Order: sequence, then structure tokens, then C-alpha cells
Amino acid sequence: MNRIRQERIKEYIESRSVATIKELQELIPDVSLMTIHRDLDALEKQGVIAKHRGGVKSIHHPDDVEFNVRMRENNKGKQVMAQKALSLLQPHSSVFLDASTSNLFLARSMPDISLNVVTTGPGVALELCRLHNPAVTVCCGIMNRKNLAISGQNTLEMLEKINIDTAFIGVSGCSADVGFTCGTESDMLIKRMLIKKARCSVMMCSAEKLKRLMPYTFATLEDVDYIISDEELPEDFVNAAKAEGVILL
Repeated sequence: MNRIRQERIKEYIESRSVATIKELQELIPDVSLMTIHRDLDALEKQGVIAKHRGGVKSIHHPDDVEFNVRMRENNKGKQVMAQKALSLLQPHSSVFLDASTSNLFLARSMPDISLNVVTTGPGVALELCRLHNPAVTVCCGIMNRKNLAISGQNTLEMLEKINIDTAFIGVSGCSADVGFTCGTESDMLIKRMLIKKARCSVMMCSAEKLKRLMPYTFATLEDVDYIISDEELPEDFVNAAKAEGVILL
């Protein structure tokens, strides 16, 4: 029976890449939480899953999708989000854009106004080179060749010294109970810092991201000010966001 139950848990985690403990309790409601943790410990010893705070992930699932793959996904939706994000840009303000493809679309749509733009995305910076008025600062640090994002201790130390009015943050996965997630610890540390430093934090979260979770949570609903999506979000998520005072665009 243990083997059958563990196989069911394994298949569920692998089908979703990651899962929360709450989801596993709902999957197998007839066993105790302690039993579920014992099953997860057994699967971890087998090398098929890895436990992290609040949940587990399949170790066969890549931590993040390559940049060139993401650039072919949901481009229409990213353009919709970019147009919505433009309404939050204030001339002469300081703006942060991470290296997400959603922010690359925002950079492509940005008007030629006076802004101080800070970014961890070299691609975002190159897009902004077509404009004359924004001042563009590219963070120092280590380049991740997979997601084309800059991160590391030098990045964190640089960002610590910069004041940000509005931070636009890309999201890899999301749920009301787990929060906003990404695929690498280094990206999580960058996003978490910016949300704490910025006067206004904006999540660029397409509706499809609510069907997916990644290993690292960098923010919860109570941490953010705006959520920009490409289409209407599920009612339960909307209600949870509004309860925390989040504005949805």
C-alpha cells in the first residue's frame, strides 16, 4: 500500500513539476500529514523528488525554461501585459525591470520619456537603447546563460544602494497560498530584495502561470501592490488578492 501511495504522489509531482504539501493532503486525504512526510522522505531518498519549504519538486524538472523557449510562448499575452504596465510609468521616476520576457516586451513598448531604468536583463537594456531619454543602468554580477539574467552577491550589493519607485517583476509560477515563485535561488534573492526596496511592486503574471509553481517563493500576495495579467484570473485568486489590497490590471 505504501508503494502504491508513493507512486501516486510521485506521478502527481512529476506531472506538475512542483507541488505543495496542502495539495498532497488533498490528493490523499485518508492519511495523516506525518504519513505524507514519511512518503516524501522515502521518495527523496530514491532521488526522484526534492523537498523544499512548503512543498516538493521533481528533480527531473528543469529549474527554469530557457530564454529562447520563453520568447516563443504567449507573446500576445505579454504584449497585453506590457500595454497595461505602461499606465504605471511615471516620468522622472526610478524603475526596475528584471530579466523576464514580460519585461522585455514592456521595454519594447516603453515610450521615450525621462526615466531611470535599472535592470538585471541585458536584453532589456539593449531594447531600451532605441530610446534617447531613459537613463539605463545594467546591474553587475554573474550572467545565467539559460535565462539571460544577471544575479549574485555583487548584484545584491549594487541594488542595495539604489532607490526604486516601481519594480516590475516577472513571475514563473503562482498560487494564492504559496505566492509568487521562480526557478532559481539567485533570482529569488534578487526579486525578494526589489520587492522590499521598491515603493510600488508590480507582478507581471499571465493567467497561465497560475497553473504552475516553481521551487522558490519570492513574495506572497500581501507583499505586492499590483498584479498585471493578460486575461481574467480565477475568482478565488482574485478574491484572495483583493483581500490583501492588491490592485489587479
